[in-house]
Amino acid sequence: MDINLKSIATIQSPFKSLENMPVQPRGAKDTIATIHFKKEYQDGLKDLNGFSHIYLIYYFHKIKQPQLQVIPFNDKTNTKRGVFSTRTPMHPNSIGLSIVKLIDVTDNIVTIQGVDLLDQTPILDIKPYIENFDNIEETTKSGWMKSTSSEVAKIKSDDRFI
Repeated sequence: MDINLKSIATIQSPFKSLENMPVQPRGAKDTIATIHFKKEYQDGLKDLNGFSHIYLIYYFHKIKQPQLQVIPFNDKTNTKRGVFSTRTPMHPNSIGLSIVKLIDVTDNIVTIQGVDLLDQTPILDIKPYIENFDNIEETTKSGWMKSTSSEVAKIKSDDRFI
């Protein structure tokens, strides 16, 4: 199987260093950033302004060595977890996923809010969040994750995934 992913855009965010930045969008709820799409993809942004939120699919471009077990920032027990049970950037393909608030689409620039991405992160794709499809009300389990949303909002990154 030949997989050929390419960057379609780049994010410009206030986060210039991997250390001391929010580890989830909840911790960056007021942070504004812009996504600068390559001109060749600008036509694909048509009609996006009608959505309140979008999914960002991106590449963790600063990851040097993926790990199969990690101690996540949000783990209160400081226990090594299988990487596939975490949202750390250390996955084998270093692909990230976030839901962010869509503020505006003008030409090839998309303005978003609630973003916890490092400046210059390559964007692989975006998709609209559609409440009727994506909202799962009956979720009841969060595995090992015991942090509350307010606790998650306060956690900042350190050097463990650099």
